[in-house]
Amino acid sequence: MSYIVSYLIIIAILLVAAILLAGLLNMARKGSLGLSQQLMRWRVGVQFLAVCLIMVSFYLSGT
Repeated sequence: MSYIVSYLIIIAILLVAAILLAGLLNMARKGSLGLSQQLMRWRVGVQFLAVCLIMVSFYLSGT
């Protein structure tokens, strides 16, 4: 079970990085402000999920 959570943590962290990069690229291209806002909201949500998964990992490892 713990290895599943570890894979989910890695996926969540990669998603956070990808969404952050997409938002930064959109801002650099002077793209839509609405899209930038939406991407940053998604980043916050996925980042929250990543933190929760890390906490679950600590709980399952007994640390």
